[in-house]
Amino acid sequence: MTTLRLALLASLVPLTLAACGEQKPGAPGGPGAGMPPPEVEVLAIKPGSAVLTQDLPGRLSAVRTAQVRARVEGIIEKRLFAEGSDVQAGSSLFQIDARTYKTAADSAQADVDVARLTVERYQPLLGIKAVSRQEYDQAEAKLKQAQAALAKARLDLENASVPAPISGRIGRAMVTEGALVGRGDATLLATVEQLDPIYVDFTQSNAELLGLQQAIKAGKLKRAAQTRVDLLLEDGSVYPLPGKLIFSDLAVDPNTGSVQLRAQFPNPKRELLPGTFVRIRVSQAEMDGAIKVPQRAVQTTPQGQMVTVVDAEGKAALLPVKTGAMSGTDWIITDGLKGGEQVIVNGLQKARPGSPVKPVPWNAAPVPAPAAGAAPK
Repeated sequence: MTTLRLALLASLVPLTLAACGEQKPGAPGGPGAGMPPPEVEVLAIKPGSAVLTQDLPGRLSAVRTAQVRARVEGIIEKRLFAEGSDVQAGSSLFQIDARTYKTAADSAQADVDVARLTVERYQPLLGIKAVSRQEYDQAEAKLKQAQAALAKARLDLENASVPAPISGRIGRAMVTEGALVGRGDATLLATVEQLDPIYVDFTQSNAELLGLQQAIKAGKLKRAAQTRVDLLLEDGSVYPLPGKLIFSDLAVDPNTGSVQLRAQFPNPKRELLPGTFVRIRVSQAEMDGAIKVPQRAVQTTPQGQMVTVVDAEGKAALLPVKTGAMSGTDWIITDGLKGGEQVIVNGLQKARPGSPVKPVPWNAAPVPAPAAGAAPK
C-alpha cells in the first residue's frame, strides 16, 4: 500500500511543475512584473519674445504723513477719535480746555466793538475839524490792532479743538485725558497717514541701468513698450493691483552707486502698510528669440546650473545650462538649450538620470487678472 502511494506522488510532481511553468513572464503578480515609469510634467522649449524684468527690494511709505500737534497750551479734556480709524481733514481729534481762550476771544471782541465805535464817532467830526487827523488815524490804528487781536483769539479758540490736518488713518494717541500739552513746545498728539494710494521706494544699481541702456543701443534688446510694475509681498505672492512708476532720481547715491526710484500702488483695502519691506518687479526691456524656463526647473549643482530633460529614448537626462536675466518667474537661458527639448518642470524628484519617465504637458497656473475698477489713482 505504501509503495502505491509513493508511486502516485511521484507521478503528480511533474504535472505540478509543468503547470507552474505555463505562467508567462511579466504577467500580473509574476516574477517579471515591473512598475510603470513615473509621470513627469514637461515644457516643450520654443524660442520667442520675452519681457526682461528685475526684482528689486523696496519699502512702503505713506503718500502723506502729518503729525497732529497741540497748537495751544492747555489740559486735554477728551479724545474724539478711535485709534486706528479713518479720519477726515478738519475733524476734531482732541478737545483742550478752552475756557481761557473763550474769555480772551470775548474780550478781544469787546475791544473791537469799542474801537469801531470810536472810529465811527470821529468820522463826522473830522469833516468839521472837531478832531484832528492824527486823532482819527490813531483811532483807526487801534481798530486794526483790536481786529488782529480778535483774529488771534479766535484762532486759539479754534485750535483748542485740535483738527485733523489731512484725511487718512490715525494711529495711537500719544497723550491721555488730563495731560498738559503745548507748554513750551507743540506736543505730539498723534499721527495721520494717507494709505490709498501708497508709495514704494526702491533702488537699482546704476551700473545695471547703464548696461541695459548699452544693450538697447547695440540692438541686443528693445525698450519695453510699457513699464509694468508689480509688487511682491513678503510671502512671495504678487499683489493683485498693478502700480505705476512715479519718478527716477536724477542723481546717483555716491555711497551705494544706486539710483532711487518710486512707484505708486492703489491700496483700497488698506492691506499695504507703511514700513513694510517688499520686492518690486519692473519690466525693463524686450528680447526676441529668447528661451525661457520656469525657475523651478533650473537646479544648482556643484557642477553648475542644470535642467533635466526627457531624451529621445524617453529617459531623464541632465543638461548643463547658463542663465541670464529674469522674465517674471522664468529664467532666460543663454546657453544649453536651442529649442525642441522637453524640460521637466514638475516631478524632478522622480526623474533619476537614465531612468525611463512618462512625459505629460505642463500647464502653468494662470496669472490672476486685476480686479475691475482697480486702476491706480
